[in-house]
Amino acid sequence: MDLVNLFESKPYKIGIALSGGGIKGLCHAGVLKALEEQGIRPDILSGVSSGAVVGALYADGYSPDEIAKLFEDISFRRMTKLQIPDGGFFKIDAFQRFLSKNLRAKTFEELKIPLRVVATNLDKGSSVVFSSGKLLEPVVASCSVPVLFSPKIIDGVRYVDGGVFKNFPVSTIRNQCEKVIGINASPMVADDYKPTIMNVAARSYHFMFKANIIHDKELCDLLIEPIDMGNYETFGVDKGREIFELGYRTTKQLLINKLDSTVVL
Repeated sequence: MDLVNLFESKPYKIGIALSGGGIKGLCHAGVLKALEEQGIRPDILSGVSSGAVVGALYADGYSPDEIAKLFEDISFRRMTKLQIPDGGFFKIDAFQRFLSKNLRAKTFEELKIPLRVVATNLDKGSSVVFSSGKLLEPVVASCSVPVLFSPKIIDGVRYVDGGVFKNFPVSTIRNQCEKVIGINASPMVADDYKPTIMNVAARSYHFMFKANIIHDKELCDLLIEPIDMGNYETFGVDKGREIFELGYRTTKQLLINKLDSTVVL
């Protein structure tokens, strides 16, 4: 046993890991709101895909309700729908402009809370964690679902959605935190679905992501996983408010149930 590591203090008390999940990631904002009401705030965040977006906005100083409002904005909803007459799949440049307009911090160092963003290096086939330098490009890269979006090029390297290898980035911050709260916006539920191009693609990725979140779920001190999230489509942007409220209600009830547990945050 390494006694040095055993007694070494961790740099952060509470870390929060935010999974991917498309518009389902809006449940993260609802969870963060419920945690705030109990005086629980993260000292560090890690995020993948939509979790990276919510994490970046929250670390940038946006409140959970403000994040929900941004996701409900009509321009955001337009850019995240399948537009067959206008050229087919998502255009990542429009999404990037949306984020650029709303993110006040331009670098990781300017954020109010430390953030780790996970993306996939498509050229080398490896998971990469961004934590310094420019902020916008890594967040966009983390959201670039293969095929649906073109890879995001950063310093000559092609990056795609971080969920390809790690859709639940708990291990990214586990060793740095005394306690880690994991929010999984994509619980594995074989629900009914509409056989559209987008839904078939999203469902396929969802099954693929299942295998790479099991270990990270076990690393959480507190796992928040709204099971009813399976009732929502990954790209059902018109359901944003419902998803936000589901994350909020689930967390409120979970914290009530945990009052007498041994999990102390």
